[in-house]
This record gives sequence, structure tokens and C-alpha cells, in this order.
Amino acid sequence: MTSKSMIDISAIHKDVKELLGKDKSGHDIDHVDRVLKLAMMFAENERADKEIVTLATLLHDVDDYKIFGEEHAKKLLNANTILDKYNVADKTKSKVLNIVRSMGYNKYIEGVRPGTLEGMIVSDADMCDAIGSIGILRTHAYALSKGNVFFDKDIRPETELVDATEYKTSRKSHSVQHFFDKLLRIPAILMTDSGRREGEKRKMIMVSFLRELFQEEDSQEWQKYLNVYEDKS
Repeated sequence: MTSKSMIDISAIHKDVKELLGKDKSGHDIDHVDRVLKLAMMFAENERADKEIVTLATLLHDVDDYKIFGEEHAKKLLNANTILDKYNVADKTKSKVLNIVRSMGYNKYIEGVRPGTLEGMIVSDADMCDAIGSIGILRTHAYALSKGNVFFDKDIRPETELVDATEYKTSRKSHSVQHFFDKLLRIPAILMTDSGRREGEKRKMIMVSFLRELFQEEDSQEWQKYLNVYEDKS
């Protein structure tokens, strides 16, 4: 099996880029690269295993159900193929797959969370890329890919998402609703000190953006929803 020093990270990155190359929903290689940059920063701060963090970050979306379907998400077909292709050691492979298997907001709703420091770091980095200024752009890009509008005053946020099935099928007819259904909730569920610091900073960027939007749209009712997050900041 391949030792740490022999794993070809650049080749794995190339394979991931090819798999995600056609995605238009915000889960492309640019997203992976941003998450990797954050994850490396978090790993340095938290003194985690950078090899595990790197591999799990690169592979965290290659079987995403939104892109590749439920069978891929369940069996991690692409992740397994890539790890086997580069002869990654069984122990390392197991750690990486366990992290990938625990990734995603729907897994959080199911009560599944990463059980290792490296997993927490990758999860936090991934969630941080969903929020802040990049998160605003990604949210709109995803809405456009689905033909949704940016803001519909008449469709209010969900007060509670009960399970992952409801989250996957929950109405997301406009981008602003998604901030309240998911994005503004993210900082409270981050697991590492590094992630929480970054998450709070990015939350305030979203709060500021939404505050200005609601003022321009004269949407006092929506401002009331936002007040909850402003009070916690």
C-alpha cells in the first residue's frame, strides 16, 4: 500500500476536478479548493493529521447525492474508486471514508456527526464555505440552477426541520428562505474552535447583507426573523 509520502495528491485533485467539472450548483472544484484552504488552516490550529484532512476534503463531494444520486451517496462509489486507484493504505482509507460518510447538513439532522478531530475539521470547513460572502453567491447560484427566485416575501422560513428527509424535500422556492432554513443556523453547530470563530465572522456578513436587503425591500416581517440572529451575535 502507498505510504504517506507517496500519495499523489495532485493526481487525486485532478480526478476530483473531472468528476465535479460539470456541476453548476456550487459544488465544483473551486468549492473543494476553498474548503481545502480552510481545512488546512483549521488543521494547523487544531494540530490534526493533515493527510487525513486533505484526502477527506478532496473527496467530500465526489458522491454527493445532489450530484451523483443516492446510490453513490450510500456506497461512496467514487471515493472508494479514487482511494483504491492510488493504493491508499487501508487504515487511512477507512478514516477518510468514515469522515466522508458523516459529512453534510442532512447527516447533522439525522444525528450523525464526525467522530474524529479530522472529521470535525473537514465538516466545519465545508459548512463555513456555505456561509459568508461566498455562501451568498453559492446560494444564488444554486437557486438559479434550480430555476428559483432570489426573494419571495410570501414564503416564510421553516420554523423547524424535523429530519433529513424533510430537509431534502423541503420547499426552497427562493434563496433568502434558505438562509433561515439552514445557513444562519450553521455557526451554532460547528465543532472546532477554529470553525466557530470563522463561522461567527461569516454569519455577521450574511446578517448585514440580509438587513440591508430587508430595508430596501421594506420587509419588516422578515427583519423580525433576522433579529433572532442579530441578538445572538
